[in-house]
Amino acid sequence: MAVRWDNQRADGVSDQQALPGLPGLVRSVRTPEFAGVVFHEVLAKSVLNKVPDKSAMPFGWTVNPYRGCTHACSYCLHGDTPILMADGTTKPLAELKVGERIYGTERRGNYRRYVVTEVLDHWSTVKPAHRVTLADGTQLIASGDHRFLTERGWKHVTGGVSGPDRRPHLTVGNKLMGTGRFAQPPKDTADYRRGYLCGIARGDGAGASAPRATARVAEYLTGELALNLPVDWPRTPTDEWRKGLLAGVFDADGTFAHRILRLPNLGTRALAAVTEALRAFGFQYAVESRRAPGGKACVRVDGGLTEHLRLFHTTDPAATEKRDIQDAAIKSGARLDVISVEPLGLELPLFDITTGTGDFVANGVVSHNCFARKSHTYLDLDAGRDFDTQIVVKVNAAQVLTRQLASPSWTREPVAMGSNTDPYQRAEGRYKLMPGIIRALAKSGTPLSILTKGTLLTRDLPTLTAAAADVPVSLAVSLALLDRELQNSLEPGTPTPQARLEMIHRIVDSGIPCTVFVAPILPGLTDSVEQLDSLLAAIATTGVTSVMSIPLHLRPGTREWFAAWLAREHPTLVPLYRRIYGHSSYADPRYRQSLNDRLTPLLRRHGLNPTFARPAPSEDPAWPAPAQRTAPDHTPPQLTLL
Repeated sequence: MAVRWDNQRADGVSDQQALPGLPGLVRSVRTPEFAGVVFHEVLAKSVLNKVPDKSAMPFGWTVNPYRGCTHACSYCLHGDTPILMADGTTKPLAELKVGERIYGTERRGNYRRYVVTEVLDHWSTVKPAHRVTLADGTQLIASGDHRFLTERGWKHVTGGVSGPDRRPHLTVGNKLMGTGRFAQPPKDTADYRRGYLCGIARGDGAGASAPRATARVAEYLTGELALNLPVDWPRTPTDEWRKGLLAGVFDADGTFAHRILRLPNLGTRALAAVTEALRAFGFQYAVESRRAPGGKACVRVDGGLTEHLRLFHTTDPAATEKRDIQDAAIKSGARLDVISVEPLGLELPLFDITTGTGDFVANGVVSHNCFARKSHTYLDLDAGRDFDTQIVVKVNAAQVLTRQLASPSWTREPVAMGSNTDPYQRAEGRYKLMPGIIRALAKSGTPLSILTKGTLLTRDLPTLTAAAADVPVSLAVSLALLDRELQNSLEPGTPTPQARLEMIHRIVDSGIPCTVFVAPILPGLTDSVEQLDSLLAAIATTGVTSVMSIPLHLRPGTREWFAAWLAREHPTLVPLYRRIYGHSSYADPRYRQSLNDRLTPLLRRHGLNPTFARPAPSEDPAWPAPAQRTAPDHTPPQLTLL
């Protein structure tokens, strides 16, 4: 969901343009060696972060010198909230472009009404995320300061009833305003196409009248998946055929005027098929008593705008010009009562747009622009930048950490790095923050662990070795695959697998405990016996003995973004992922058991730790835990998959 930078104030002066509102901002910098990336340098007040008590992470504190990551991994955390476009279709918020037309709202008299507006700007940032769950099942991922329209006006996601955090905010029972949750569009299958052609022709000589419908018919008859006429009507229709039928009937003769949706001119067979399809999807309808010439009937779809949009999104008619909801009043029977507002315990890349109306419709609820600004007015940046290209750098991280660790209240609990963003991403080569952080932790007697994909860690091996003489230090390197082509698609910006293998070898030679995270293992992409055998064989050559294997997790915020990548890059695997993940963030237990059965003999073959623990549905994977100082020569930590 959309967010903004707080407070809109620039601190400090620089010959570079600064991003207004980022607390402690010194300057925003672009450099030739990081094409397309902007570094927002800040003076942080705190860098030692407490992990929420309810978190399943096996550590209590983290240090993250960077927010955002130039590694650009496809399974990093992103949102994908559908936005209502001016043609009645939907599009993910992250994919909106400046200049596109969408629906916003405008108050006219006693009512707020839907109106078409334009996207004026689009940007992203990284913030603590919250999940808002509504009675109809809608889940919205938003920052705490984002606002939604309720029956009692605009309210922030979170706030307080007194003190500095006091502001109107969502509570259980508040009702949001909007159309109701958007339905998923149909799949472009042969069944859908057959149903569409049946709906267009209906066996009574009617045909498409809208230009877009005519073009769709031509595509279905002449394209790669061309169908031959006549198309048979099935005895037992599938859901995809039903969706195509309803779309075709609407495109041929359907009307949507004065907020009334009608499907007219239906012969006996078409009437029976249309009403059966409407019942199958739970739509309310009425067969109107008036009759057209030839005894044809007209079906009226009831339920108001909420159901009309559900029909359009479920069936996807080509005639988008007939989906106009301009000037419709915002009143709906959708169950948009707030059931819960809960922090996710994560900082996510969250997107925002500026529109001409100051709002937009996000997954069926009216959402406020958090702050209307044209970013290029303030920054030398292109629109559409995101987590991969806006990097917040806490340039004083080592100094602030030293002060915090010197506090009498600090109890020297283990500190983990890499739990949010990679501390050894490419930006570390420029800012060199980690050596000072490592020395500060070691000097204070604080155990530390680091998880990374970045080979910049080898630069700091002498510093880490010195730290390990004073405190427990453990390292973990993430290495999911050897295939360079797949790596470039899935993890653009990360060091090559071979470079990471060489780094692992150097860590082992240094004597610091090291675990390799074979993670995430991707069904159908990196989980075959041949692929796993090759990867584990390569890992074994480094001398490491501890390996933790973790199948892909698809948590809220990751799930939709990864699904979009999979549909774009590997569409044939989408059905497999639906079977394995369904509505869960975790892989099906049968898949996990099958994966363990494949991995265990391979790990033994290569002399690697074959121990696994099966994840509970409510838990997250472990990050590297600091080794216990039970002997001068540290034993590699035995990590468990929670």
